[in-house]
Amino acid sequence: MTEAPVAENPLLEGLGHRRAPEPCVLVIFGASGDLTHRKIFPALYALARRKLLPENFAIVGAARSDWSDDEFRDQMEHAVREFGRDDFDQDVWDWLAKATHYVAVDFADRSQDDKLLQRMNELDAERGTRGNRVYYLAIPPQAMPLVVKEVGERHKAEGWTRLIAEKPFGHDLSSARELTSLISEHFTEEEVFRIDHYLGKETVQNMLALRFANGIFEPIWNRQFVDHVQITVAETLGVEGRAAYYEQAGAIRDIFQNHALQLVALTAMEPPIDFTAESVRNEKVKVLKAIRTPAPRHVVRGQYGPGFIDGKEVPGYREEDGIDPTSMTETFVAAKLCIDNWRWADTPFYLRIGKRLARRETTIGIQFKSAPHPPFEDATTEELKPNLLLVHVQPDEGVSLAIGAKVPGQGLRIRTVHMDFLYGGAFRTELPEAYERLLLDAMLGDQTLFTRSDEVEEQWSLVDSIIAGWARDRPAFPNYAAGTWGPVGSEELMGHDGREWLRH
Repeated sequence: MTEAPVAENPLLEGLGHRRAPEPCVLVIFGASGDLTHRKIFPALYALARRKLLPENFAIVGAARSDWSDDEFRDQMEHAVREFGRDDFDQDVWDWLAKATHYVAVDFADRSQDDKLLQRMNELDAERGTRGNRVYYLAIPPQAMPLVVKEVGERHKAEGWTRLIAEKPFGHDLSSARELTSLISEHFTEEEVFRIDHYLGKETVQNMLALRFANGIFEPIWNRQFVDHVQITVAETLGVEGRAAYYEQAGAIRDIFQNHALQLVALTAMEPPIDFTAESVRNEKVKVLKAIRTPAPRHVVRGQYGPGFIDGKEVPGYREEDGIDPTSMTETFVAAKLCIDNWRWADTPFYLRIGKRLARRETTIGIQFKSAPHPPFEDATTEELKPNLLLVHVQPDEGVSLAIGAKVPGQGLRIRTVHMDFLYGGAFRTELPEAYERLLLDAMLGDQTLFTRSDEVEEQWSLVDSIIAGWARDRPAFPNYAAGTWGPVGSEELMGHDGREWLRH
């Protein structure tokens, strides 16, 4: 039996491939870490498979582990096979492996740094990379200052230089400013790419297209028509071996400070004059500056206790490996934010983020105001809800619009129905991972999806103010069971305003 041919997707017709970056060497500091295995190398493999990497390209892994080139390649091949989104293609891997090298280095010992510098200079000659450098800091925050200083002082070559910094960028406003000051001694702002991987997700980027490419949305994207906005970033996972980091960060530094506030900025921003990096980031900064510090009663924090996830019993946060049994670290934050500008005055933005919640999802819900005078009997509209535009960022990427429609049959009964758009169904192609887009953009020098220093400082300023308010109370943790939607206070936060969290 012959297989039926797969129909071409008309939505992809006429779309060309993106240009490949210029020749360069990508240096990954922290190459032995989990991020390199799970995200960076699978993303590089996906780019190589699609021929989006330059022909003259080299990768240098740098870490303390005493590996040879072959041992590092073996590690990365295993990572690609396990975490890559594509089927493994030996020819593609052979090309990428040939470009991959490793140098064992400890920056605390300056003499070892010469090995890395020498290897990159050799690769310029061997691979024709022209002295162009991309430095990826996939390392803990406390290690960044030392590496930034060493790279800035000793590793700039004759070509261009780009520095990719993983989150978190600092621990608070003071440390973020110190790191920015140190970086600015050696790099210009145009050379710095601060990663927030949420900005690389296709559905997050689609917020801009949804608003500014459709004439039906932008005229009603304001306080006159929108009742409120809900943003949920929910995980079913616990700390997953990150106890040392998470005990210092908590939910507010791990997710709220970066991912959640970036989603607020993209949802609330004014139309930029164009879609250059500076224009888009200018508008996001204006939103962040306009967010009023919430009163303590408008912020709820929680910590999960024992419970059930997908029918499996899981321990509470304090029972996780490496966690202090009396820990007061929050794993959940809900907040009501107000944006003091013309577009959004008196329209609240509700944020909810947390670990060990009922379902893994990231959604942005735009809840519109109810029709002013529905000409229907109350009894026929009991199932009718206000219009809702729901953007599914993950895991089921797409957009859903809830509208009222008549139920077939006699009488005029109205019920809420949903118009759904799913990326996978419409484009019949698998979405690229966020790191694929971000790595490619960094090599191309496009900063649109990376955060600028003033964005980071505004985010930390808000978070520092919230944390300062927490110093005056000591909540009774744990206050929600794993597998639920968080503490009761989160529901009360919405209930006080006559609203409730979306259930979908």
